Amino acid sequence: MDIFDYMRQENSKKESPLASRMRPTTLDEVVGQQHIVGKDKLLYRAIMADKLSSIIFYGPPGTGKTTLAKVIANTTSAEFTAINATAAGKKDMEQVVQQAKDNRGMYGKKTILFIDEIHRFNKGQQDYLLPFVEDGTLILIGATTENPYFEVNGALLSRSIIFELKPLEQDDIRTLLVRALNDEQKGLGSYGAVIDDDALDFLSDMANGDARAALTAIELGVLTTEPSSDGKIHITLDVASECIQRRVVKYDKSGDNHYDTVSAFIKSMRGSDPDAAIYYLARMLYAGEDVRFIARRIMICASEDVGNADPQALQVAVAAAQAVERIGMPESQIILAQAVNYIACAPKSNASYLSVDAAMQTVAETATAPIPVHLQDSHYKSAGKLGHGEGYQYAHNFPNHYVKQQYLPDALAGQTFYEPTDIGYEAKIKAHLERIRREAEES
Repeated sequence: MDIFDYMRQENSKKESPLASRMRPTTLDEVVGQQHIVGKDKLLYRAIMADKLSSIIFYGPPGTGKTTLAKVIANTTSAEFTAINATAAGKKDMEQVVQQAKDNRGMYGKKTILFIDEIHRFNKGQQDYLLPFVEDGTLILIGATTENPYFEVNGALLSRSIIFELKPLEQDDIRTLLVRALNDEQKGLGSYGAVIDDDALDFLSDMANGDARAALTAIELGVLTTEPSSDGKIHITLDVASECIQRRVVKYDKSGDNHYDTVSAFIKSMRGSDPDAAIYYLARMLYAGEDVRFIARRIMICASEDVGNADPQALQVAVAAAQAVERIGMPESQIILAQAVNYIACAPKSNASYLSVDAAMQTVAETATAPIPVHLQDSHYKSAGKLGHGEGYQYAHNFPNHYVKQQYLPDALAGQTFYEPTDIGYEAKIKAHLERIRREAEES
């Protein structure tokens, strides 16, 4: 590195956003994620012992995936290389692999490769890494906001430990904000800024678990607020709400909080009380709640609490959500009111919710059962030689377009997850299933 590269690097550190400057350099500085980096946890022990195997960090933005990778970089004796999957190509990976081979062969030194946004790599790019992860040339650390079980090559997954990062707790965000305001070297301590308790509570709540969003907001507040007569920069509730572009939500003078009002809103729709549901809707709208948030809650209620008792409810909720995106306030309140009234007055069934809840529990508690051979795909090459699809009965060739055959894996044969109720349209679904099953038995 020459003097110009060094100066560029130093200037970059000073001019980078607060969220980047405040990244911890040691495990003891990490805030939150104690379920994976607590002192008695596997990841903490592996990092401290410098005995990492390939891992994948999975979680929402701002939860510390890149931060943990940086901590590992500062802790490990291995060569640490980082690339971003949005910009890196095969040539970049070939260079990393060659360097890793040289490090291993000439110096006996391991190489850790951190790939940010690893889900952006296509199957071919991920396949290229496999043999080098397999033989230990590379220790892979991947970071992704997408579910790795859907977005990352199964072979890579089988060679990696997946750590799921959770949105930070409100207290964690508070800790980071206070640290940033007081840190004179990396943070904002030299500005002499102070923050009111209600502003601190508001920012840590509205950040919704995203440390980056909270730190960006506090930095904007400090840099754009003039000092008061006492020489200090005061971050008030008004300043905080302006910086994060969210209005202060106060639902009434008695101090009921945001979550209590949302809870009452949902429970009123579930309880078939349109008057109460509309009242809580109006309270949220009056306070300036994000209409997209309200629309999301209505869609969830339409499926969780109405379900197939009235399948039209979800269509109404989704249409309302799309409409408010296009129209905005104040007219959106009419659209939301229509959807709320429909959901509140619709017949109710949580059978679909209970069915997937039971199925998810079964999947979590039982071994992955083989798909019955007759249901396996017979179209791909060599499937026929393996007997895939043999014995499958095509339902449309039978009366009522139904034939009794086993669809669940052998270990779960006879298991019932969905139990339709006798309410609303779901009663017709139940009657239909009972009829076609009975007639198949009799034929």
